Amino acid sequence: MLDNLLIAAYMIPTLFGLFLLSPMGRSTADSLSSRFEILSTVRGQITAGLQIITFFGFAVSAQTFWITSKISEGGNFCTSSTVFSCDDLLGNTDLNVDPFFGISWGFIGMMVNAFLLFMILVIKNDPNGEYTQRFIQLGTLITGAGIFVILLLISYEIEEGKICLYCTTAHIANVAALVGFLRLRKLHDDNAAWKATSAK
Repeated sequence: MLDNLLIAAYMIPTLFGLFLLSPMGRSTADSLSSRFEILSTVRGQITAGLQIITFFGFAVSAQTFWITSKISEGGNFCTSSTVFSCDDLLGNTDLNVDPFFGISWGFIGMMVNAFLLFMILVIKNDPNGEYTQRFIQLGTLITGAGIFVILLLISYEIEEGKICLYCTTAHIANVAALVGFLRLRKLHDDNAAWKATSAK
């Protein structure tokens, strides 16, 4: 039960962030803009959605890193006889680290999402700054490269016949962040739309 609640606590905000940064989220952004001024522009809407996504991407990555550490100490967290068993994947010392440097996937996810969040905050606070375009391109590159990592990790799940819902949530956060950076990139290419003071 606790396991399901924790997954929902990460998944629901991540999906809300994706909805918010999408064109469909414009009406929601408008309704919230009186309380959160940043949502009055499309740029602000997208960066707000990305902030939510990368924050919860960091949080769920930290959770997977904690689970990996707990299992390595002999404990368990979400062992199950069903297909949904994160312990079988996060506790597998051959699969729970990257194949090149042996770093935990959870720790990598934490560092990547923390860096993405940093870039988004810089873009939000200084949208016309010298690093804006570079950070948008870098964010797109990082989240795009993350698709290949996701495919690798899914291949591990297929190989083991198990699904880690914490990992799946982190994967969704990466895809959602890629969508957000692609939207930012397109918006930034339209100078008038990027500098607009209102979405209307």
